[in-house]
Amino acid sequence: MTTTRRDRVLTALRHETPDVTPWQINLTADARDQTAHYLGDAEFVAKIGNHMASYGDGWFREVRAGYWVDQFGIVWNRTIDRDIGNVEEYLLPEPDLSLYEFPEPNLTRNARGLEALVRDHPDRFTVAELGFSMFERAWTLRGMEALLMDMVLNPAFVDALLDRILEYNLGVIDQMVQYPVDCIYFGDDWGQQRGLIMGPRLWRRFIKPRVATMYARAKDAGKYVMQHSCGDVAAIFPDLIEMGLDVFNTFQPEVMDVDRCKREYGTHLTFYGGISTQQVLPRVGPDELRVHIREMIDRIGYDGGYIVAPTHAIPRDVPPENIVAFIETVQAQDAFVDT
Repeated sequence: MTTTRRDRVLTALRHETPDVTPWQINLTADARDQTAHYLGDAEFVAKIGNHMASYGDGWFREVRAGYWVDQFGIVWNRTIDRDIGNVEEYLLPEPDLSLYEFPEPNLTRNARGLEALVRDHPDRFTVAELGFSMFERAWTLRGMEALLMDMVLNPAFVDALLDRILEYNLGVIDQMVQYPVDCIYFGDDWGQQRGLIMGPRLWRRFIKPRVATMYARAKDAGKYVMQHSCGDVAAIFPDLIEMGLDVFNTFQPEVMDVDRCKREYGTHLTFYGGISTQQVLPRVGPDELRVHIREMIDRIGYDGGYIVAPTHAIPRDVPPENIVAFIETVQAQDAFVDT
């Protein structure tokens, strides 16, 4: 019986050892273009053999050159960063929800995307994504500094704002779980280089109960749950396990002890990431990178529970030679490569 890429991810999530450690290599637009030029192959991404396929709620529309508006009305300046950008203006300048009208989820668009996801990727682990899923959505509306101050000075406003975001999200999740996707993904950066941005106490006060509600909605429908957060959030791994999390990304070795995390939490969490986009991918040569990737697979991939990947979409400062070395190294685990 042929082992599919989906089978491998499911085996890893059961904390069993798959025949090959699954991989997922995502790239920023600049890194993708640079590597395509280096290889002379505009279609190289389709040949990586990634094990997951995804569809995400929400949309962006270009309103003028380099500036994009999302479904919440937030304008993003992408003149420097082509992938996400910077918020041009905060739509909640005061702690007053009457100043802003929340959108409704575009369920028609999402239905088309989810149908295509499950139809076009039967051999991959399918992921329905909800990005900017709580804290990030709040600060992109209010501003990071203002929101953090509001958590202390205006907690009732923060509760109301987060509850309104939760209401939107649950409408999206309720639709997503009706489709035969494998996993619901929540993107929400909580960490910085040292600890949580808002600290564990405020995270538990404002973020945890609402994220737990979203996890429960997905878990009750029989879906795996994946959480993306950049930064050092190891202090709340016990909370995330209690809440039912299955997969954690980004798993950054420069901000957390990955071996300790595997040892202490690896029977509960599958770690997705591990190959540093800060200290490894842009800084070492291809040969050293190959050794590093193989060592990380050996160290973290034992007994399953690992998806080897860069700790974020590979940025523009990573040489194409290293991106090719990464792809070749994970593919060399065996001959299972989709061409």
